[in-house]
Amino acid sequence: MSANALYFTGERTVEARTIEIDGPESDELLIETEFSAVSAGTELLVYRNETPSEIAVDETIESLSGEFSYPMQYGYAAVGTVVGVGHDIDSDWIGTRVFGFNPHQTRFSAHPDDVVELPASMSAESATLLPTVETATNLTLDTDPRLNEQIVLFGAGAVGLCTTRLLSEFPLADLVVVDPIETRRTLAAALGADTVCPPGQLDEHVTGVDAAVEVSGQPDVLDDAIDVVGYGGRVVVGSWYGTKRAPIDLGGRFHRNRIELVSSQVSTIAPELQGRWDTDRRMATAREWLERTDTDALVSHRVPFEDAKRAYELLDERPESAVQVVLTY
Repeated sequence: MSANALYFTGERTVEARTIEIDGPESDELLIETEFSAVSAGTELLVYRNETPSEIAVDETIESLSGEFSYPMQYGYAAVGTVVGVGHDIDSDWIGTRVFGFNPHQTRFSAHPDDVVELPASMSAESATLLPTVETATNLTLDTDPRLNEQIVLFGAGAVGLCTTRLLSEFPLADLVVVDPIETRRTLAAALGADTVCPPGQLDEHVTGVDAAVEVSGQPDVLDDAIDVVGYGGRVVVGSWYGTKRAPIDLGGRFHRNRIELVSSQVSTIAPELQGRWDTDRRMATAREWLERTDTDALVSHRVPFEDAKRAYELLDERPESAVQVVLTY
């Protein structure tokens, strides 16, 4: 059967294409999409042609195979309703609302093990933020917040705001969120930040902190994160910069202060946690905290799927006006 799918066809160019989809196969579900969330981080790198072409799109998600090269589908936050099943699947699945790590398209097939069944209390739109909260959960685990610590978070986009929400639950001395956009700083304060400030005013608030979390998406901000932590402090890098580069100063206090740089990437769990944490536990934790987060405050724009081009132009040209953009079907 056919579906309409969003394709990145060139730099700053997207278009909807009619595709044929297999399924549902005997062991699959057929899902009609209701909403899908646009990642202002990774998807903008794809949109701007700022992704490394030599690496796989995502080796952990079956629907995101291949490499970063045009034309390509991308996206990983689709929510819809099961409308059909293969003959080996219980018909009780029909009518169930599920989340799937699938690119933006009007319908898709998936194995039951590859979707997350959603509680009736969770709206379809809210559920599109599940991977965002899962990323925030991973960042929080990698940050390892400790009693009475001072933590600075750089970047109050959707991931940064959800990470703020989780970190605010810990008994920290101070949680500082740094972002140049006033509306995002206001959201960060509402989600539990103790202190918010624009980048130029950071020095008057903090120095020598215990940990910094870098989720701005801007490689030059990594220098600010390194500068703000104290001796033995840790810097957790959650941003993926793609092909963007900036000079990082590792010749000054970085070595003498024994600063630790920690990579946090949601496709894997830190080796030291894998004895107790797996992706199922992390997803269950994310789902719990998604239900405890005011996602209405995060969704700034709802754009019809057929106007998806407008969604990417908005995020690319006027990022100060948007937080989370959701496509509606």
